Amino acid sequence: MKAIVFLADGFEECEALIVVDILRRAEVEVVMASIMGRLDVDSSRHIIVRADALAGEIDFSAADIIVLPGGRLGTENMNDCELVREKCIEFAADKLVAAICAAPSVLAGLGLLENKKATCHPDFESQMAGADLTYDSVTADGNIITGQGLGAAFDFAFELVRRLVGEDVVRQIKGAICYR
Repeated sequence: MKAIVFLADGFEECEALIVVDILRRAEVEVVMASIMGRLDVDSSRHIIVRADALAGEIDFSAADIIVLPGGRLGTENMNDCELVREKCIEFAADKLVAAICAAPSVLAGLGLLENKKATCHPDFESQMAGADLTYDSVTADGNIITGQGLGAAFDFAFELVRRLVGEDVVRQIKGAICYR
């Protein structure tokens, strides 16, 4: 299994890095992909994170899922990126797309949440036109997985692992990190 996690200046660092950590513990190949044209990406709390690759240089054909972390500015940057929008549409057709916090609004803006159950950070509910909001921490509807915010980051990551490699691996990781 392979996951691409998009990084854009202003991304919420825990929403990205908890997902990366948990997926790598599940032995999912994860590529942190910068959409900024440089590997060093400045998070919402001004922690510089070095991406694994530039998004424009990645072969997405082998990936099973793309992940959009939140963060207000990070979400704006992803929404402004043609490659992110293109890959969201492409992956929504037959692969997995996951977004947390503000980032589900990118999917809604593309019409990908029309008549689908979804969740997002409360500040972005007005940008979720067409979605059937659940207000849950994590919501999966078909191949779209959404998370409410930083407080849901572990459960969001576990849902991704569940979908990619199964419940047994989720239980193993929860035990190993003392997650209750």
